[in-house]
Amino acid sequence: MAGEWPKVTIESLLESGAITGHKDGNHGSDYPRVEEFGTSGVPFLTAKSLSEGRLDVDRAPRFADDKADRLHFGFLKPGDVLLSHNATIGRVGIVPDFTGRLLIGTSLTYFRLDDSRIFPRYLAAYFSGADFQNQLAAVMSHTTRNQIPITAQRQLQIVLPPLAEQKAIAAVLGALDDKIELNRRMNATLEATARALFQSWFVDFDPVRAKLDGRKPDRLDKSTAALFPAAFQDSPLGPIPKGWAVARLDDIASVMMGLSPDGDSYNSDGVGVPLINGPMEFGDYFPVKTKWTQASTRFAAEGDLIFCVRGSTTGRRVVSDGEYGIGRGVCAIRAKDRLDSLLYQTINVGLERLLEKTTGSVFPSLSAPDIKGFSVLKPNGDVQQLYERTTKPMLQSIQQNHRQSHTLATLRDTLLPKLLSGEISPAGTSSAKHTKHSGETSA
Repeated sequence: MAGEWPKVTIESLLESGAITGHKDGNHGSDYPRVEEFGTSGVPFLTAKSLSEGRLDVDRAPRFADDKADRLHFGFLKPGDVLLSHNATIGRVGIVPDFTGRLLIGTSLTYFRLDDSRIFPRYLAAYFSGADFQNQLAAVMSHTTRNQIPITAQRQLQIVLPPLAEQKAIAAVLGALDDKIELNRRMNATLEATARALFQSWFVDFDPVRAKLDGRKPDRLDKSTAALFPAAFQDSPLGPIPKGWAVARLDDIASVMMGLSPDGDSYNSDGVGVPLINGPMEFGDYFPVKTKWTQASTRFAAEGDLIFCVRGSTTGRRVVSDGEYGIGRGVCAIRAKDRLDSLLYQTINVGLERLLEKTTGSVFPSLSAPDIKGFSVLKPNGDVQQLYERTTKPMLQSIQQNHRQSHTLATLRDTLLPKLLSGEISPAGTSSAKHTKHSGETSA
């Protein structure tokens, strides 16, 4: 029965031909150099190109076509399953249909399959599941290098049911993945809308410029347009609308720098409050709970922006979805007057300018005075409230979608072992009728 489907190594699947290709990007003298990239050419994919099971080709850097012509491997085909194995470990994706060429760097491995024996969506689902991710973590625990070499990958094991069961399992899990992807697209649209409005009102000053030119501001009724001035004034940030101000960040938000409790106070049993020391606890939007402590003295509350202040990931940020202890690698930024959406966009748009204040070339960091004293635009109160009323529902929808996606991802990870064990049978399969002996492989 299903629970007796054996685990087989990736190496054995290569030897049997079920996996026909297993390789990463070009090394050594063939590794692309910075000057060989531009605005056109072959998309060059790295671990950063994978997020939440999705392959982002559009934002990948482009490697010059004539340079790519000299390379002999690292090119992808539709249906290849990708695994990040260097620096960022364990991200998974499937290469979609595409035209032209796609090239991977050394942080990704592709698995090319005989799809009459291994269904790509099944393998991707298995790679994303707890069993395989735990195998990756076990390899990592025995090395000081943040990578899983090709040779080590080949010793990892997967459960491989017959193809029909693979497809049935993938269909169940794929329905959850499809909803997660739909939520991601909805959020991308909502985030783009909120940011475009911020850009128009508080960066480009479109309503002010329209009134200055004697035009009616686009998409604003008369009472709303009246909230914007019709002239500019000089400021340390350049021309800004008349009557608005340049303020310190701590005029519009409270900033609390983290303070790490003693290391021996940490636990992984959920005792106390979850602790955030740095980006290891940063998820895609909300924090990830990895350790807890009863000794924390500084706390972030729900809605705070938790901002990384030390190391190469300075500037990364997540939104707090509850109470967290904060360590010295982060700070908590809390909007005053409940202007959360306005604060988030102020940080997003001003981030590059804020990061110019980092000190330390080897280990960059931002100090409390750097952050608290950061110069920001402070519109008049009516315009602030208008922006918040307009975009707060978008922010709430974004956060609701992220919470739902997290629940769906947890359900997906819970379902996989149950589907493999036969505890749950995917609809329309005959998995309960199949009997597998521990020495057999369906590959």
